[in-house]
Parts: sequence; structure tokens; C-alpha cells
Amino acid sequence: MPELTFRDANFADVEALVGLIESAYRGDASRAGWTTEADLLAGQRTDPDGVREVITAAGSRLLVAERAGEIVACCQLQKREAYVYFGMFSVSPQLQGGGVGKAVMAEAERIAREWGAAEIRMTVIRQREDLIAFYERRGFGRTGRFEPFPYGDERFGRPLRDDLEFAELAKPL
Repeated sequence: MPELTFRDANFADVEALVGLIESAYRGDASRAGWTTEADLLAGQRTDPDGVREVITAAGSRLLVAERAGEIVACCQLQKREAYVYFGMFSVSPQLQGGGVGKAVMAEAERIAREWGAAEIRMTVIRQREDLIAFYERRGFGRTGRFEPFPYGDERFGRPLRDDLEFAELAKPL
């Protein structure tokens, strides 16, 4: 397999990134991988405006991983006080479990350290115990803080249950 290369996303990547993110989390295509949220949420995970917003936000980078010129993964990094927020993490379902995600996380952590961050944080749907366990195996811990799911805002999907919330995870750098 060709090596991964990393770069910042640009506006020409928006459609491909929306497709990647949707394929990793929503609908039947997401069931090819293990990060699917299709049993918890219907509808979209993001849209072109949301991706453009991450690309242009102050203190934010949308990191793209490519293999042989094809976008295969991405993640958002955003400076917030003494930590970096890690979000929008997506790996092509066909490549999940093959080390791509670990490589993207390692690059994200390298960038966060380069920015001088003391830790990296993320939020994960609390009900996704398998995904939380994946992050715990990579050094993240549960902070005990939770955020409500944005019910009623279909930009983030249509919940299929009424008890969703986000758990915060953190990893010291």
C-alpha cells in the first residue's frame, strides 16, 4: 500500500470530504466499517457549509490524509486555550482497521504538540462504547464531562433515540 501523505484541506476538497465523512458514519455505506452511527442517527453528519466552516475557522485546521492522491481520512484540529480539540475524524470504511486511523491520530497529536497544547480532547456519543474503548486504548480517558446532543438541529442528523449525549475524552500530550 502507498504511504499516507498529510495536508490541509482546501475548498476544492469540500465535496470529497463530505462524502468521506458521510460514508464513515451514516447510511448503509457506513456499515462497511465499524464507526457507523446509523443505528443512532439518520440524516446527514455534515454538509458542505459545515466543512467550509471548519476550513476557514480561526485556529482550525482540517487535516486530510491521502493515499495515492485519494482522500482516505480527515480530522479537525482546533486550538482552544491549553488544549486542541480533535473532531470530524473520518476514515474510509473500506480502510478502517488497517492502521489509517492510528496514523491520522499520531499526526494530529504531533501537530497539537507543535502548537504547544498540553492535551488533546474530543467528544464521542456516549452510547458508542466500542468507539470510546478504541480511544481509551490509544491513551484517551473519560473526563466525566458530558454535552447534550443538539436535538432539533438536523445539520447534525436525526436522532433515532432520545437519550443521546456526548462524552468528553482527553489525552495528555
